[in-house]
Formats: sequence, structure tokens, C-alpha cells
Amino acid sequence: MSAYTLTVLCLCFAIVAQTISTLAALRATLRPPYRRAWLALTIAFSLLALHYGFTLELTTSTGLYDLPQAALAAIVSALLALGIVGLGRDTGHS
Repeated sequence: MSAYTLTVLCLCFAIVAQTISTLAALRATLRPPYRRAWLALTIAFSLLALHYGFTLELTTSTGLYDLPQAALAAIVSALLALGIVGLGRDTGHS
């Protein structure tokens, strides 16, 4: 597998993981307490997903890519998704 393909896959995974985080945080905003905090997290996660989408678009349209950055994005996104989903479950919001 080429570095370019791996970069695209990592970015796609990061987008999916951030979308899961966004949905979990959005679901938690529907119930008190901490609605504003959950809303802020929802907005932040959706902006991160958008950022990774722009990075993916740049990669596919120009051929410029950064594999270490994409791998880091995938790892961080997966950890955030696991943390937010787990936190929502612990508080009864997910």
C-alpha cells in the first residue's frame, strides 16, 4: 500500500471518527446538565471533521499529502470518539 493511499484512508477514518464524536456530543446536548459544554464540544468536533475533509480534498486534488499528520489525525480522532462515547455512556447520555 502506498503512502498516498494510506494517507487517504487515515483521513477518511479521522472524518468518520470525528462524525461519531459529533453525534455523541450532539445527543448529550439534548439533556442537562452541561448543555453549553456539550454544544461547544459538538461544534468543535464538527469543525475538526470539516478540517479533515478539507485536508482530504487537498490531498486528492493536488496529490500533496503528509502521512504522519494523517496518521496522527486518525489516532487522535479515534481516542476522542472513544472518550466522548464512553463519557456519554457513563452519564447516561449516549
